[in-house]
Amino acid sequence: MQLRANNLKRLSELTFDVLVIGGGINGAVAAAALSGKGIRVALIDKGDFAGFTSSNSSNLAWGGIKYMENYDFRLVRKLCMSRNLLLKSYPSSVREIRFLTTIQRGFRHHPLLLWLGSWLYWLIGNCATRVPRLMTRRRLARKENIINTQETAGCFEYSDAYLHDNDSRFVFNFIRSAMSHGCIAANYVESLGGNLNKGIWAIKAKDVMNNGEFEIRARALVNAAGPYVDAHNELTMQHTTHHHVFSKGIHIIVDQISPAPRVLAFFAEDGRLFFVIPMGRRTCIGATDTPVQSPEVAVTQDDCTYLLQNINKKLNLQQPLTESDVIATRCGVRPLAVNSVSLDGQDFLQLSRKHAIDINLADKHLSIFGGKLTDCINVGNEVCEHIRAMGFHIPHPGYQWYGEPSPDVKDEYLHQSRLMNLDSYTSLLAHESLTTRYWRRYGADALSLLDNIRRDPTQAEILIEGTEYTRCEIYLAADREMITRLEDFLRRRSKIAQVIRHEDIQNASGLMQACQILFGHEADDKHQEYFNEHLN
Repeated sequence: MQLRANNLKRLSELTFDVLVIGGGINGAVAAAALSGKGIRVALIDKGDFAGFTSSNSSNLAWGGIKYMENYDFRLVRKLCMSRNLLLKSYPSSVREIRFLTTIQRGFRHHPLLLWLGSWLYWLIGNCATRVPRLMTRRRLARKENIINTQETAGCFEYSDAYLHDNDSRFVFNFIRSAMSHGCIAANYVESLGGNLNKGIWAIKAKDVMNNGEFEIRARALVNAAGPYVDAHNELTMQHTTHHHVFSKGIHIIVDQISPAPRVLAFFAEDGRLFFVIPMGRRTCIGATDTPVQSPEVAVTQDDCTYLLQNINKKLNLQQPLTESDVIATRCGVRPLAVNSVSLDGQDFLQLSRKHAIDINLADKHLSIFGGKLTDCINVGNEVCEHIRAMGFHIPHPGYQWYGEPSPDVKDEYLHQSRLMNLDSYTSLLAHESLTTRYWRRYGADALSLLDNIRRDPTQAEILIEGTEYTRCEIYLAADREMITRLEDFLRRRSKIAQVIRHEDIQNASGLMQACQILFGHEADDKHQEYFNEHLN
């Protein structure tokens, strides 16, 4: 926790070019892009990084095929190009995956029309993925025999992309990149608003962990507070063209339903789209597009019943899924950018996730509305352009701030891992090798893991029973990942809390030792805090 303490001190002492408020995907890429190009950046979030919307997505980086239904081809093209860029820039963590979509009899469009639409989608996306395929009921039964084909009129398969790790891990790696380029970031720091005086924003900030207050000074402000953008704009007296409405997304996680590495997509009886998404030895089942009034949402009994009823109708399982099969849940709001106060006359299900940036040049203030993970690189680049338009000098305008480390770094990592026979340390229960997982999760930092294992081979041992996390990873997290609460590690830096039952985590051998590495003398308090908050 020394990293956070040091950064808190620097936040109060320095004057920054830009203060980014919000550590979700929009704030993370804004900070990574600006700091990578040489701007002095600070970033704060009132919770943990990626602690809200950005840790409750479907883990999909898709090109927006559903927006073709309302002929928004321009948006689909932009999202497909963004997806392609992610696939190219992050080959270890963003991967192509097949989507198998079944169409029920009586659906509003004929299956052949939808299949032709998937070809248009493929062409709009520069043919960057595998070609779509139309399937008969008989072929579908052979390919994915758990699907109930009785009411199926047709089926087609196409490609999009997904995150191999969880969404919040992907977001945090942008923040880690920003800090590597000089950004001063801290989680659990809340902005209480502020004012602009003689060209300097003075933001009153509160350390949520101890309620201490201090001031952060910056020449420009980027409001990337996700669903709380509107609320923070009220604190700084900003009037914007756009504002947010909210769509609730829910997911339940169960044991693996199908070993096939593909996403199953269905239309529920009410017309909403929901997915069955592979998640290692687990399966994530989820839906979005439930309108809500507030960002604070939770999975309800009705939500679970809705998903279980729909999935049991769509699949032929040996035993229907019940609440007792639910290992964990995910729930969050999707902030949708709209430019009118009223939604009268608009179909909520047709609202897109495209982002919008409102600019106040006089106040040097940006507000980022909406957006989705797929489009994150565009958001980072656009923020840089807007900051430049405000008169800021960009020291390194051509620097590519996104992407995995250079091939030379990866080659050196692979060479060292082969020389030390790293994969021989891989647990028999792991579903991938240590060489692959270390690189995907930590990039260039994985080289330090190799050094630790060479000095002490026990560093390659799994520390927390039932997980894949080795001892050296816990030390790395303690040193570089600003883990302030146990949930930060269990739910966001890793996905342990999403794939292991709560009671199994609580009883896992090695968890307290991990707490001691992460929190030192506060280990007992942090352990008790987490499990007290999750009693229900």
